[in-house]
Amino acid sequence: MKGDRVLVSTHDLPRAGALRQGFQKAGYPTELVTPAERLTKDSSVALLVLTGGFQEDQVPELARQAHEELHVPIFAISESDEHVRGRRPGYEEVFTRSASVEDIVLLGRRVIERQRLREITGIVGETDAMYQVLERVVQIAPVGSTVLVTGESGTGKELVARGIHALSPRRHKPFIAVNVAAISQTLIESEIFGHEKGAFTGAMTARKGLFELADGGTIFLDEIGDMPLATQTKLLRVLEQREFHRVGGEVSIKVDVRIVAATNQDLRHFVAIGQFRRDLYFRLNVLNIELPALRERRADIPLLVESFVREVSDHNDRVFPGISPAAMELLTAYSWPGNIRELRNLVESMVVLAPGRAIRPEDLPDDVRGGRGVSLLPVPSFREPLEDVGVGRLRPELEFVFRTLVELRVDMDDLRRDFDVYRTRGSAHGSDAIVGRVGSGEPLSGIDVEGWVEIPSYAPSGSVGEVEPPRPAVEENVVVFRPGMTMDEIERLAIATALKDVQGNRRKAAELLGIGERTLYRKISKYGLEA
Repeated sequence: MKGDRVLVSTHDLPRAGALRQGFQKAGYPTELVTPAERLTKDSSVALLVLTGGFQEDQVPELARQAHEELHVPIFAISESDEHVRGRRPGYEEVFTRSASVEDIVLLGRRVIERQRLREITGIVGETDAMYQVLERVVQIAPVGSTVLVTGESGTGKELVARGIHALSPRRHKPFIAVNVAAISQTLIESEIFGHEKGAFTGAMTARKGLFELADGGTIFLDEIGDMPLATQTKLLRVLEQREFHRVGGEVSIKVDVRIVAATNQDLRHFVAIGQFRRDLYFRLNVLNIELPALRERRADIPLLVESFVREVSDHNDRVFPGISPAAMELLTAYSWPGNIRELRNLVESMVVLAPGRAIRPEDLPDDVRGGRGVSLLPVPSFREPLEDVGVGRLRPELEFVFRTLVELRVDMDDLRRDFDVYRTRGSAHGSDAIVGRVGSGEPLSGIDVEGWVEIPSYAPSGSVGEVEPPRPAVEENVVVFRPGMTMDEIERLAIATALKDVQGNRRKAAELLGIGERTLYRKISKYGLEA
C-alpha cells in the first residue's frame, strides 16, 4: 500500500513552503523537489503538487515521471484560468493562483484517502460517478452514523462497506458481513442476536450473536430488505438504544456497533406495501451511498477488465495474450445486467479458456456479441405465499404493474405535500413566487439545484396582462427563478449566491451547497466564477 508522502515542486518557492507547512500540519510527511530533480520509484509517495504552472520547461517531465512511473495523482497551480477550464490529461486537479493553501490541502487529503480506499478494497473506477462514490466513502468513514448502500446486484456494495470500515476509527475491530437473505427466517434472530441455553429445541448451550461478536466494530447487513418484520423491530431497538436481548434471554446486552446496511430492492416500495418498517427505513437511511450500474459507467470497463485479468492470471499462474480492440469495444457496449460480478466471471473464463491468442469478437458469448442482456423486471417478490387467499402467486408482469401503481401513489402523495408547502410559503411572500434562501436549511418545493436550494416560480400580479416588475436575480442570499431561465443559469446563480454568502470560501460554499469540493471547483470553472 502506498504511503502518505507528498512531494511539492519548488518552481514557486514561497508557495511551495506554504504548501509544505499545510500538508505537514494535516499529518502528511512532505518534501520539496527541485524542477530538475529525478523522481525515484517510491511506494510511499501519494501526491505530487506542481507549483510552477504549465509554462515551466521542467513541468512536463516531472508530471510524466509521476504519472507513468510513480502512478500517483498530480495537482498543478496554473497562471492561466484557461488551463483550469480545460483540464489536462493526467492531472487530478488544476488550481488558479488565487486558490488557498487550505483548499489545496483539503482536496489533497481527499485524493490520498481515495487512493488508499482503492488499494484496500480493490474498487476500480475513474468516471465521475465512481469519484463521487469514493469521495462519499472518505467523507462518512470517520463518523459513526448508520449507512445505507443501495444499488443493483453485483455493483460492489460489500466492497464499499469494507472500505467504510477500513477508513474508520473502528478498523482494528471486527468487520462482520451478514447476508440476511441467506439465513432462514426461523433462525435469523438467533444468528444475529444470539440465544440462551434452552431457548428453543436444540439450543444446548448459550451462544453469542453476530452483534455481540462485532462489538466495537462494524456489522454489514446485506439484503436488508429480506429481513422479517419481527426481526426489524429488534434491529430498530439496537439502532435507537444500542441494546438487545438474546433469544430466550432477559438481560439487556449493550453493544457499540456501527451498522452498514445494503439492498438492491426499493425499500420505499416495501414501506408502502407494509413489508418494511417506515421508522427503521429512516433510521437506516441516515447516510446513503448509491452505486451506479456498470452500464452507467462504461468508461471504467477497460480498467476493470485489466484489473480482473491481472488478478485471475496471477491466481491461476496463466499468461493471458490480451483482448483485441474490437472485442473490447463489444465488452464496453454490452449492458451487463449482472454488473461487475458478471464481468469478472466472463474475464475469468476468458483467461482460463484463452485460445493462445488475443481474444477476438467471435470468442465472446453470443449475448455479448449481440449486445443483449438478460434483464429481469425489477419486481420484489412477496415473502408470504398467496395461496392462502386462493389466488396463487401473481405473475411477474402483474407484480410489476402493481409495484408501479404503488410507487405512483407514493409519488403523488409527495407531490401533494410539496404543493401544499409551495402554496403556504408563496402566500407568506405576498405572491405566488417562492424563493430559496441559501443556507436556510429549509427545503422548499420546486427545482432542486445540486440537492441544496429550492427555486420556484414567478407571480403575476395586478390586472390581467400585468406582470410584477422583475427583481434582481440575486438579492442578498436569495435566488429567484424567472420564466425562461435555464437550469445552468439557475445553478450559476445558486453557486454565486453561496460564494457571496461565505465571502468566497469555497470549502464552506461546498458544504453549504451540499456538494463535493471537486464538483464545486468544476462548476466554478464552467461558469467563469473564479473572481
